[in-house]
Amino acid sequence: MTDYEFIFALYALLLGLSLVEILSGLGRTLELRFASDAGGERFSIGWLTPLLAVFVILDLLSFWMFSWTVRDVMAVNPATLLAVVGFASAYYLAARLVFPGDPERFRDLDTHYFRVCRTVIAMLISLVFVQWAFLLSLPQLREHLLTATSIGITVLFVGLMGALLFVRNRRIHAVLLVALIVRYLVIYLR
Repeated sequence: MTDYEFIFALYALLLGLSLVEILSGLGRTLELRFASDAGGERFSIGWLTPLLAVFVILDLLSFWMFSWTVRDVMAVNPATLLAVVGFASAYYLAARLVFPGDPERFRDLDTHYFRVCRTVIAMLISLVFVQWAFLLSLPQLREHLLTATSIGITVLFVGLMGALLFVRNRRIHAVLLVALIVRYLVIYLR
């Protein structure tokens, strides 16, 4: 087993649990919506929470791909293990917040979205900065990172996410989330 495989097993476990958390939240939410359709109390899912879920999943996948990029420079040591656990745990917490644990407390899931959006997005922005700090610490990757394209794409990405921290309009949030999702789809499908 290589150093990368040893570390990646832990990273993959935590990121996999993050995906499960989002999908479980979606399942609980859909069950409540179906109960609402069957004569239960009115419940609206809306667009914002599902859009946030899709964005968090795509962002999580980008960090999963990122781990492949750094596979040749990973070394097993306590600092690396702590960093991997901290990084992936932050993702788990962000994913855990996307859907409420008890959606029945809400008549409209957009209420939950505005409760947690700033926290989730701030965590994801923080992870981008952690990723950049790590990459800049590696001389063999630094030159590939410090290009106008790479910096511009990252500034745009963080800017779109940052706007979600300050704007409170539902439509603008939906547009920003769609833009962030499209950005990932363009990158993944090119």
